[in-house]
Amino acid sequence: MIEILKDRKKQVFQKGAETGDRGIVCEKASLAGSVSQRACVFCGSRVVLYPIADALHLVHGPVGCAAYTWDIRGSLSSGPELHRLSFSTDLREKEVIFGGEKKLYAALTELIKAYAPKAAFVYATCIIGLIGDDVQAVCKKVQAEQGIPVIPVHSEGFRGTKKDGYKAACEALFRLVVEGGGQPGFPLSINILGDFNLAGETWMIKEYYRQMGIKVVSCITGDGRVDEIRESSRAGLNVVQCSGSMTQLAKMMEETYGLPFKRVSYFGIEDTAEALYSVARHFDDLQVMRKTEELVRSEVNRIYPEVQHYRKALEGKKAAIYVGGSFKAFSLVKALRHLGIQTAIVGSQTGNPEDYEYLKEICDAGTIIVDDTNPLELSRFMMEKDVDLLIGGVKERPIAYKMGAAFCDHNHERKTALAGFEGMLNFCREVYASIMSPVWQFSPARQRRATMEQTFSEEITKAMFST
Repeated sequence: MIEILKDRKKQVFQKGAETGDRGIVCEKASLAGSVSQRACVFCGSRVVLYPIADALHLVHGPVGCAAYTWDIRGSLSSGPELHRLSFSTDLREKEVIFGGEKKLYAALTELIKAYAPKAAFVYATCIIGLIGDDVQAVCKKVQAEQGIPVIPVHSEGFRGTKKDGYKAACEALFRLVVEGGGQPGFPLSINILGDFNLAGETWMIKEYYRQMGIKVVSCITGDGRVDEIRESSRAGLNVVQCSGSMTQLAKMMEETYGLPFKRVSYFGIEDTAEALYSVARHFDDLQVMRKTEELVRSEVNRIYPEVQHYRKALEGKKAAIYVGGSFKAFSLVKALRHLGIQTAIVGSQTGNPEDYEYLKEICDAGTIIVDDTNPLELSRFMMEKDVDLLIGGVKERPIAYKMGAAFCDHNHERKTALAGFEGMLNFCREVYASIMSPVWQFSPARQRRATMEQTFSEEITKAMFST
């Protein structure tokens, strides 16, 4: 069996084990050689800003950085789709030696003329941090000449982890927010932060708020628009879905404009209902609360019988969860309970101490909790716990299939909406279809495990009779 690396042992915790009183170590750089599943700073900023559909996104660096993040999310747009094009300054040896500022200026000028974007984001990659291009000065010059916001994103990949990329993206977004700051506020209004409109999820959530009588001023950044983000300081509340990526922006807006924020989740029945109720309670408006109660009651009554149908088939199964942010993990543990599925392993790439304390509270005894795990560790725990299902992203999918386990994609590449009440039904259908597939009986990993169990049983029987 594979051993956990010595310097990673404190990032693994089992609820109820003898060492269970200690907290889990987290928020530290990935251990060299561990093969972390985390992405780099540039990738973190790219996934957050990418869904702003009427902005130009220019990657200043070698062409590979742009190519490997091209169309990186399944974020849909109800209008322009400029975000789906991937532009790069394609730096070569010559620019690495003599600098790439002239090439950046030429690329920005040509692209803005060709596509007339509402704003431009310029992502600094690793090589820019090494050669020292003054990206900010080039952006300032082009902004003055072209008359649109040209915003540098300080996202050199080696500066930290994906979480530092979130911070760089929030700082870039805040420059847009400040441009429209100081205008009168809208009554009963919110901004939706940290939903990226995967498979149209932002539209589903906006429809809930429309039915509640709440105005959505801006979505940051799902189906995002530059002008709406400029107006975002006029809302009465920031509602933060992906807390790992957007809490920084919410805090900056609270400090500057006094705009409060709430962390919510739209995954699962309880958390979706609680998200809507928490917004209604914030505004303390009888009409809004009445409409919210009607909406939640109607949706729960609609989906609950079908959820129970899937539960009959899935009760007693075991699952592993490994996702980017812990807030999503909380909701998934609760959603799996509705299906009678026990969470045997749960972890995240970017959780903080408070997140892991909450996970300890809501998980059953024996559950393994991991921070910044790697494929070998995850495989080992999946074997030990004999899980039937792995919920993760594109990097975890091959692990599940090699281990002969069902898989549910809950990351930003997916094409199925999993948020809201309808999303809960989609989640149940996907989990059911994957776990109940007959294909797993042909998995070499499962066949080896079955053979080992049979051999072990025969040896035990033989030993009993020989004594």
